[in-house]
Amino acid sequence: MNVDAAVAAVAAIAGLCTGVFAMLAFRWSERDQAKPTRTSLHTEAVLPPGVDTVLSVLRSSAVVLDEADAVVKASSAAYALGLVRGGKLAVEPMMQMARDTRRDGEIRQVELDLPRRGTGRGEALAVSARVAPLGSRLVLLLVEDLTEARRIEAVRRDFVANVSHELKTPVGALSLLSEAVMDASDDPEAVERFAGRMQNEATRLTNLVQELIDLSRVQNDNPLEDAEPVRVDELVAEAMDRCRQQAGTKQITMAVGGAADLHVWGNRGQLAAALGNLVENAVNYSPARTRVGIAGRRVSAPGGDLIEIAVTDQGIGISEKDRDRVFERFYRVDPARSRATGGTGLGLAIVKHVAASHGGEVTVWSAEGQGSTFTLRLPEAGAVRDRERPADPSAEGLDDEDRPYETFNDPLPAHPAPEVLP
Repeated sequence: MNVDAAVAAVAAIAGLCTGVFAMLAFRWSERDQAKPTRTSLHTEAVLPPGVDTVLSVLRSSAVVLDEADAVVKASSAAYALGLVRGGKLAVEPMMQMARDTRRDGEIRQVELDLPRRGTGRGEALAVSARVAPLGSRLVLLLVEDLTEARRIEAVRRDFVANVSHELKTPVGALSLLSEAVMDASDDPEAVERFAGRMQNEATRLTNLVQELIDLSRVQNDNPLEDAEPVRVDELVAEAMDRCRQQAGTKQITMAVGGAADLHVWGNRGQLAAALGNLVENAVNYSPARTRVGIAGRRVSAPGGDLIEIAVTDQGIGISEKDRDRVFERFYRVDPARSRATGGTGLGLAIVKHVAASHGGEVTVWSAEGQGSTFTLRLPEAGAVRDRERPADPSAEGLDDEDRPYETFNDPLPAHPAPEVLP
């Protein structure tokens, strides 16, 4: 009995020890699980209170780095710009700035040009980076995209330079011609010759100033505030009247087709100026004894029907390298020819702004030696079309694209569909 009792006592003691060890192991496991891991240190919990909320509403690209240069927090914009890749800050100059700021606590700012992601054209992405300490261990990096601001500044700078040059030319010419008139006061023929040239320069200066005013107006005004249904045939007639004399001098025939019963929605004055610029350009850049065609039609579009007004000429055409730039302000395909025709280089820029402000677009198809087709697409005044469409029983059940349209009796050479400019 004594032996059995001793065995039982040893078994009891062993079971008690096993239970104690199991309890200690469980407690140790719970304590290990409660400890912060390396991964949990890189979560939002390490950010000071409220910082995560502030970063989420900032327009800048934000990146937070810890003492090991690991990314703790990064906004979606930072990933979109390519600043963060694989959990690391991918821009070495910014990384060096962050290290220097962590070392001395000084706020730093620098502007950098970074390569664009996904483009093979080598275009630079202009950014402004600002680094500041965030608490005792973190560093905050804020990056602003300055690319668009720089582009706008470059456009403004070029515009000012071009305006200065364009104004200086006729003003200087008028000054020289006035001196010539004074020196030739005893020669009536010379005075008459110089006076005629002065009139030409004064007309050029007047046209330039007026187009600058028109361009400023279409850029700053909202044309849809005074929008109304405008008949396309009236716009075409006004555009033809604008350059009828010049077309007659060059024996250029102007033909119209398909413009009847079409209406667009917008500011009548701006639309007339835009179409007038297209027709005037077609006449100016067409050889003598050729034709300029103006055609209108209705086309279906997902957001509603559009009205297309195409102006086609048989002129010198536009090369592929110039095609994308013809709508830039003061850009001329042939500067010498533009001086001869009195062009300012602002007409197509006005057309582009008018089309965009009316919810439309302008496109161009052209080939050297074959002519050009400029197409103005504008929203249709649908209510007017529905109200004024004639009741034609024979046309019932026809879709708009199936309806017959007026065409030229002697059409111009067919051009391919105009390409859409970026």
